[in-house]
Amino acid sequence: MSRLVLAIDTATPAVTAGVVRRADDAVSVLAERVTVDPRAHAERLTPNVLAAVGDAGITMEHLTAVVVGCGPGPFTGLRVGMATAAAYGHALGIPVYGVCSLDAIGVATCGEALVVTDARRREVYWARYRDGVRIDGPAVSAPADAPSGATVAAGSPHHAAFRHLTVVGPQYPSVEGLVRAVSDWTAEPGALVPLYLRRPDATPRAEQIRR
Repeated sequence: MSRLVLAIDTATPAVTAGVVRRADDAVSVLAERVTVDPRAHAERLTPNVLAAVGDAGITMEHLTAVVVGCGPGPFTGLRVGMATAAAYGHALGIPVYGVCSLDAIGVATCGEALVVTDARRREVYWARYRDGVRIDGPAVSAPADAPSGATVAAGSPHHAAFRHLTVVGPQYPSVEGLVRAVSDWTAEPGALVPLYLRRPDATPRAEQIRR
């Protein structure tokens, strides 16, 4: 069955939106808009969605599913992407599938690969893959504590230099990768669950007092 899928990811500094056609196992990208700005998730996501839909030559009513990256990533970025995806799904009456954002990169890897993205605070989010299938993670740690012995499939040059490894492949989730990361299109999608992996910086006043 052919699907027109809106794919969204805001788990990294890249604000990604695009339209992908999926027919059986064949995936083709009709349009993709990416803005790399860690402070522009809220401002750029909707314009990128609308621009990608226009570039694809369709209207929102043609969409049959939404896929959104659920992290790991910072609280604010994930909240923007997941809330937007849920809103589109509700308004259009179409299913919304949540995927691990690292899987959107790792699904295209071969052999042993480590997908790494910047977690700030001198830490990285990581997951390990074998031939595109996640076998460990996602987790957050200092770069030196992440698993070794694998090609780094994504990440920042700073982290790669720190670990004496060379980054290859994309550094941000692509819309094609997001769609390919959905494991079962026949199943009813579950609730969207953000992968924060650590507590938010902001805490309620009462909780601070208890500490």
